[in-house]
Amino acid sequence: MSSIRTTLLALCALALIATCVSAFGASSAIAAGTITVSGQAAAAAAETVAADTPRVTPGGATFTVPAGWSIETGTNMVVLAPPETDAHIVIFDAQAADAKAAVEAAWAAYKLTKAWPGKTWPVKLVTPRPAREGWEERQVFDYETSPNERVAVQAIAYRAGTAWTVLILNASEPTLEKRGAPISLIAQSLRPKGYERESFAGRKAHALDAERIALMKEFVETSMKELGIPGVGMALVDGGKVVYEGGLGVKELGKPERVDENTLFMAASNTKGMTTLLLSELVDEKKLRWDEPVTEAYPSFKLGDANTTKQVLIKNLVCACTGLPRQDLEWIFEFRNATPESSLKLLGTMQPTSKFGEVFQYSNLMAAAAGYIGAHLVYPKMELGAAYDRAMQEKIFNPLGMKSTTFDMKRALGGDHASPHGDDVDGKPAVANMAFNYAVMPHRPAGGVWTSAHDLIRYVQLEIAQGKLPDGKQLVSAENLLMRRVPQIPLGEDASYGMGLEVDRKYKVAVVHHGGSMAGYKSDLMLLPDSGIGAVLLTNSDNGVMLLRPFMRRLLEVAFDGKPEAAGDVAAAAARNKAEEAKDRERLVVPADAALVAGLAKRYTSKELGDIDVISGAGATTFDFGEWKSTVASRKNDDGTISFITIDPTNSGFEFVVGQREGKRVLVIRDGQHEYVFREVA
Repeated sequence: MSSIRTTLLALCALALIATCVSAFGASSAIAAGTITVSGQAAAAAAETVAADTPRVTPGGATFTVPAGWSIETGTNMVVLAPPETDAHIVIFDAQAADAKAAVEAAWAAYKLTKAWPGKTWPVKLVTPRPAREGWEERQVFDYETSPNERVAVQAIAYRAGTAWTVLILNASEPTLEKRGAPISLIAQSLRPKGYERESFAGRKAHALDAERIALMKEFVETSMKELGIPGVGMALVDGGKVVYEGGLGVKELGKPERVDENTLFMAASNTKGMTTLLLSELVDEKKLRWDEPVTEAYPSFKLGDANTTKQVLIKNLVCACTGLPRQDLEWIFEFRNATPESSLKLLGTMQPTSKFGEVFQYSNLMAAAAGYIGAHLVYPKMELGAAYDRAMQEKIFNPLGMKSTTFDMKRALGGDHASPHGDDVDGKPAVANMAFNYAVMPHRPAGGVWTSAHDLIRYVQLEIAQGKLPDGKQLVSAENLLMRRVPQIPLGEDASYGMGLEVDRKYKVAVVHHGGSMAGYKSDLMLLPDSGIGAVLLTNSDNGVMLLRPFMRRLLEVAFDGKPEAAGDVAAAAARNKAEEAKDRERLVVPADAALVAGLAKRYTSKELGDIDVISGAGATTFDFGEWKSTVASRKNDDGTISFITIDPTNSGFEFVVGQREGKRVLVIRDGQHEYVFREVA
C-alpha cells in the first residue's frame, strides 16, 4: 500500500524526489526569523543566492544551495529555505554515538531557532539505506504526521568515519511538491569532505556480449523475486543492433503463460518521448517551429492564466517548466465522459503556482495537448484523438516496425498482454483491476501507449541512431530529434528535463531516459548515446518502480565495470517497502470500523472530481467513484481526525479525511497543491 503522495508522484512519471523524501502528510507554518544555534547568534545573516552555489557545512560536508534559496550558517548547522516561508532544509554536523543520537542532537539545535514553530512529531519508522556517495552509513527517520497538517517531516543521518551529518526536511506539502527538484539538488549533492563521485568519463563501454547480457538477465530475475514483480519485458541494443529481447516471469499471477518479447505492457509516460518525436517530424516538415507560440499553431489553446498562455511555445508543452502544477486528480476520478477536446479544455482551469521556467513541475495535461495539437496539424478535419492515433501509427509506429504498439485498450487487452499487479493491504502481490487505467485514455499522448519489449527497443534504436532507420532512411533529422534532449529545466544535481526525455550526467556520461507509471505498470527506457547502448524495461507491477533506477545503474556497471551497487539498492528497497507497508498496516482498521462507516453519508459529490457512493456489505466498505472503485480501510489520526483510505491493489493510498463544512458532512482529498471537497448529497 502506498500513500496518496507516493501514488500521485508515481502516476505517469518516475518519482524524482524519492531519494530525499518519503514521509508526506501535508502544513506547518514555519515563520522566518533570525537563527540561533546552541544559544548563540548565527555566524552569518541570511544570504540568498542567485545561482546554484556549492557550499560547505561547518563540519566540512559539501552541498549545493539552489538558486533563489536562502542560507544561514551557524556554529554547527546550516538552514536552507526556498522563497516560500513554510519549508526548511537543515544540515547539522554532529559527533554522536549513533544515528539516533545524531538526529536527536540535530532536532534539539533546530528547535532553538526562532524559525521553529514548536511542533514535534513521533518517529514512525527508521530504515537503513546502503552505504553510498562516500557515506559509510545512512539511516532515514520518517515521522508520523496527520493529513490535515499537510506537512512533510523527515531526517536522514549520514556517517563518514566517526562524524555524522544530519539532513532534516520540514516543509509544507504544497511547497515540497513545487520545490521537489531543488530539494533533490540539496540531498543529492550532500557528500562528505573530500569525496569524489565515481566517474565513467573517458571509459570505453564493453560490448553487450553473451556474458554481459546474462548478467543483466540474472540481475532482473533476482530483483523480480525480491520485489515481488510477476513479469518483465526487456530488450537491449548495442552498436545499432538488438542484442537481446525477451521476457521473464508470468503475465498474470496464478496463470502459467510466460512473458515474451511480444507481450504488451502499458508504457505510460514513455509515450511522451514518442509524442515529441512526432513533433520533431512536424518541425522537419515546416508544420511547426519549436519557438512558435502555441496560440499561433492552435488558436484556441488556453490556460487558466492569460500571461502564461502567451508565453508557452511549442517546445514548452512537454518541458515541465511552465509553472503549471500536477493536477492529476481531476482526470483520475472523473473520466467517463472525458475526450481529447475536454482534456484541452481542462487546461483552461489550471493556474501556475511558480514562475515560468523557475522550477520543474510535471504536467500530464500539457503533454497531452502537445500530441493533440501536433496531430491536428497533420489531420485538421479529424477528431483530435483519432488524428493523434493515426499520426502516431503512420509517422512513428509503422516506420519503426512497432507492429503491436497501440492506443486501443480493447485490442491490447484482447491480445498478448500482461495484467497489472500491486500489493494488497497485507503486502502480498495480487492481480489488480484494470478500470483505473482507462483514466489516461482521453489524455493518451501523455501516457496511454501499449507496447512490447520487441517494439519499444526499435524506438530506442532510432534515438541512438539520431533519427536514422536500420535501412538507412532518415525518419527525422538529427537536429530536431536532439532538440528534445536540450535541457529545459533542472531536475536536481546533474540531471535535466527536456521534452519528454531526461538527461542524467551523474557519472559524467550522458544517460538519456524516461520512466513511466500507471496502475500496475512501471517502465523505463534508456540509452547511452556516446556508447551506442540502449535498454527497455517493462514491468507488470507497482513494485516495478523500485527496479527502474537500479536497472539503469546495473546497465552502467555492466558496460563500464562500475562498483556493484545495483543489487544492494534493490535489496534495500525491498526491505524498506516491506517495513513501510507493515508500519502503515498497523494503523489501518480492515474492514473499516463499522461505527465510523455508520457516520458517513451514502453519497458525496465534488464539482471537480465527480461522485462517491459509499457501499457497505459482505464484510467490507467500498468507495465507488463510478469509473473505478476500491475497498477502504479506516484510520484514526494523531490529531483526532478520521481517514478512509483506499486499499485495493494498485488503487491504494487515496486518503479521504472526514469533516464537516457548512453543516454538511464532507470527505476531503488532497494532492500536493490542491484540496478537493466531496459534500454529502441529501
